[in-house]
Amino acid sequence: MDEHIRIGDVAPRVQYLADGVQASFTYPFPIFEATDLEVRLDGLVLSAGYAVAGAGASEGGSVLFDAPPATGRRVTLRRNLAVARTTDFQPNGVLRANTLNDELDYQVAALQEVKEELGSALRLDPSEVGGAATLPLREARANKLLGFDSTGGVTVFDRGEGTMTVPFPGGIPRTVEDKLAERLSARDFGAIGDGTADDGPALQAAMNAAAASGKFLEIGEGIFRTTMPLLLPGAAAGLSMRGTLLYAGPGGNAALTLGDGGTANNQRKSYTGLAVYRSLQSDWLDEADVGIRIRNIDACKVEIRRAERFTIGVQLLGDARGCEDSDIHYGRIADNRIGLDLRTLTGSAWMNSLRHHGGHFACSSGTNPGVGRFGVRLSAAAGAYRLHNAHLFVGPAFELQRQGTPGTVDAIPFLLEVDGRSLTAQGVRMEACSPFVARHTGGFNDARYEVAYVGTYGFAGCAVDYAGATRAGGTVLPLHQAAAALGTPRLAADASNIRARAFRWDTTATGFEGLAVLSGNPTIPANTLTNFCFPGLSSITLNADTVTLPTSRALAFVVDCSTCKEFFLAAEGSGLRPMAMQFDAAENVLDGSAPLLWSNMNAVWQGAPSYWWEGNADLDSLVGGLPLNRLQRVTLAPGAAYAVIGVRGGNAASVLKSLRLYVPATEAPMVLAGGGRAWGTRELSASLAYDPPSLAAGASAMQAVTLPNIQNGDFVQAGFSGQASAYMEWTAAVTTTGATGTVTARVTNRHGSTAIDLAAGTLFVRALKPRA
Repeated sequence: MDEHIRIGDVAPRVQYLADGVQASFTYPFPIFEATDLEVRLDGLVLSAGYAVAGAGASEGGSVLFDAPPATGRRVTLRRNLAVARTTDFQPNGVLRANTLNDELDYQVAALQEVKEELGSALRLDPSEVGGAATLPLREARANKLLGFDSTGGVTVFDRGEGTMTVPFPGGIPRTVEDKLAERLSARDFGAIGDGTADDGPALQAAMNAAAASGKFLEIGEGIFRTTMPLLLPGAAAGLSMRGTLLYAGPGGNAALTLGDGGTANNQRKSYTGLAVYRSLQSDWLDEADVGIRIRNIDACKVEIRRAERFTIGVQLLGDARGCEDSDIHYGRIADNRIGLDLRTLTGSAWMNSLRHHGGHFACSSGTNPGVGRFGVRLSAAAGAYRLHNAHLFVGPAFELQRQGTPGTVDAIPFLLEVDGRSLTAQGVRMEACSPFVARHTGGFNDARYEVAYVGTYGFAGCAVDYAGATRAGGTVLPLHQAAAALGTPRLAADASNIRARAFRWDTTATGFEGLAVLSGNPTIPANTLTNFCFPGLSSITLNADTVTLPTSRALAFVVDCSTCKEFFLAAEGSGLRPMAMQFDAAENVLDGSAPLLWSNMNAVWQGAPSYWWEGNADLDSLVGGLPLNRLQRVTLAPGAAYAVIGVRGGNAASVLKSLRLYVPATEAPMVLAGGGRAWGTRELSASLAYDPPSLAAGASAMQAVTLPNIQNGDFVQAGFSGQASAYMEWTAAVTTTGATGTVTARVTNRHGSTAIDLAAGTLFVRALKPRA
């Protein structure tokens, strides 16, 4: 220890910001005893939990905490001496230098503390000698405002007496009371925000006052516990929260409701910083258990920081009116069965034109693991208006914690239970979700999901699940696929000129290259793909450039759909009705228990004997005056392995010009026609083993070959794979026609003098149907 402390020009206070790791903090000023050092954490004086080293050293010392202060906490080390004499000099006694130095050092140290504290005090400027700075007596200043009179002296005012003016041109004097009443604070009504006291009555009183006065309400920092559900009526100007509501009330209620029901309109409001947390985790059984319920907003701005542990985290509700034209920003929406519910209650309400920004819709792995959960739901009460239109979601993240792989409970980002048009979700993040970005159970059209990241399935498994839906209304764009594939369908089959593909199948029937011809009423009972697909049928009229299809006839592409279940059908013409059939892996027809979906019309099951699904409108029919049906998506049943997709005549004058079939860019399904299939090809062929006889010069031999469906007028040829000779000439002619028709091949020895005997080989015959 020093012989005596030397007091330098060092401020007797130092502060640090803890990092959660550091436990030792130095102080650069001297102290006499360890008890002379005051230790604070965030302003709170500590009496234990630390040790002081360096007392009596001129350069100061250090404080070692038993445990490092938490990150972000403010550590203050301050010298705080008792103002008292430490020595007493005796008359005529020995005046020792060390004793005198210690006394003077102590006085200087105490004066440094006084100087430090005066630096933080309100005081008159040195030039204002004699200014009036004495406070009025307690009785005179009780319930008054502290201010300054015309000479600058300290005085008090009644709340409604003193006035102030903003320092800008045009400012009008206002009383302090009027100024303070611009906004209401929950603390004005007794709310504490310590997380323990029941602030419910105070908060509701503040909300009632905001509605009665049309003022804006502020709920400041802190945790405001309430055992009662709260309602801010729509007459209030808005709400700003910096703290959090801790709901500890009964279940089956909305913890915080903004806006009135009935006919009240909640227009042009600002709700910011909304945060509600349930004290106990909901069991997700009661959908009346809601965190934040917002009614009938129109042209509003809403910011939701937090909604956790409810059955429904956030619910936008429309009753006599609806919700529209508003921006909603989301933060942490966690441990709710339904994170966000967009719901109509009456037939005159709506849910339109809302812009949803961000949001982390998440569930903990241990929260109600046996119950399905959804991020966003579009819903309607029984009998309520079901057309939800024009919703935009930008950058939502979903981490819903499916249970098991691929998942034994639903954990799906979007659930659409209603009809309507246009839901666009951009930059969707999916982790620990089911292998679906959405489930549609109604007739919703034009939903587009841009999935930016799928973190669970190796960049797979982000499709739409159609559970009882009446429309194939969803499109998924996985951004992890090749960039060029985004929004670019692949052409799978093309009949750009139907008329040019027509050929004469027989004397009454017409076929089309690459296409199957179907009958709406086949005379022979059919149950397999081959039975239903004809190479040609009658009653089809060929025009100069088009084809007239009666209502009983269809032209279609036949595809292998074992992998690809989604196709896009486009047809040029008039009065054409889309149709499709489905078959299992054994090529047996699927019945009405395996429904398919069209994108913009209802699917109608025709049943026996045709067994096809068709749309309930023609492709050129108008929807609201618009030609929305021209391109139709067909989404097939999961069990379909083969499909027939095309058009039939919608009326007696239906005309077909062209037909095309597209698939998503990631797919390349096989189109079936010709080869081993009877339909879609002009060419017939047959063969047999044949050993031509020895032929003298000029002699001929003939051999009949069975070639079913051959007709007079078909172009026929014969060829031989055995020994070749330039003198042996092969020709063919139609011998008999029909299902058991034959072609007779003739071989003639054209040598002038020599007999020829060819070795055995294979005799081939070929027929080509003439174009019609």
